[in-house]
Amino acid sequence: MNPYLIDYERERQRRMQSLRGAQTRSAGSRSGRIRQTEETAKRQVRNIPGQATAHDRKARTAALARRRRIRRIRRFAAGVCLVSFLLIAALLLMTNGNVSAEEKSSLRKTVKIEEEQLNLPSGSTVQGLPAEQFAAHPAWTENFLTPNEYSRPGEPLEEVKNIFVHYTANPGTSAVQNRSYFEQQKDVHQASVSAHFIIGYEGEIIQCLPLDEIGYAVQTRNYDSISIECCYKAKDGSFTQETYDSLVALLQWLVDVYDLDTDDILRHYDCGGKKCPLYYTEHEDAWEQLKGDVAAGQKK
Repeated sequence: MNPYLIDYERERQRRMQSLRGAQTRSAGSRSGRIRQTEETAKRQVRNIPGQATAHDRKARTAALARRRRIRRIRRFAAGVCLVSFLLIAALLLMTNGNVSAEEKSSLRKTVKIEEEQLNLPSGSTVQGLPAEQFAAHPAWTENFLTPNEYSRPGEPLEEVKNIFVHYTANPGTSAVQNRSYFEQQKDVHQASVSAHFIIGYEGEIIQCLPLDEIGYAVQTRNYDSISIECCYKAKDGSFTQETYDSLVALLQWLVDVYDLDTDDILRHYDCGGKKCPLYYTEHEDAWEQLKGDVAAGQKK
């Protein structure tokens, strides 16, 4: 065989093998690039807005909801703080205003405020007295008797010259019980009896009759006087300290509003000789002391 042909054939086969190897390597490289390109494309697709998975969308929605809740809570807290601050400021202003008014106002100005709170028109009267003067009366319970001819005849009391002090003559009975006794007269018709006020032994005051109506307390003086009945416990007819204090306060107010003097305060005893109030008919010094205590607390 020709040696040149043998060498040529070997060279041709070697080249063919090299070519096939190169083609294989090129195909593998091309396949790798294709796979890489596909992975890159997939990653890019995942990053495209609107192409997120359901899990990602839920996560973003939950995060957004949390942020909104936090903003709402912060706004609510800020609003509460602002409202609280405004309320405290208003309260402080009101308190300061009240203190200032108390320091500067006189008794009459206080009475005027009470009149306005009661919606009483200027110049009006209550039970025959100017409204502002009536509003300054000591604390009492208004419990008028039922109109009847035995204890509340309803006749007008057109002037007041004296204030009469009485005692109930029933030791240990309360103001409520004595008021009931007056009220019963409309049914039992046993006596013509009543008073404008009853003071209990604990200091409570009950108003039984309006101050512009007469009562049946002092036979010859019912049409120009006001009467006060006082409860008691002691056998000698002396009053408890609570009764005494309420009596003095009520007398001070009555003397002031009717422009009277302490000498115009009388015992039932001083008109007719009845030993009423018992203790103060037997202890003149105690009676003078009572009138002195009334004078000491009168307005100047």
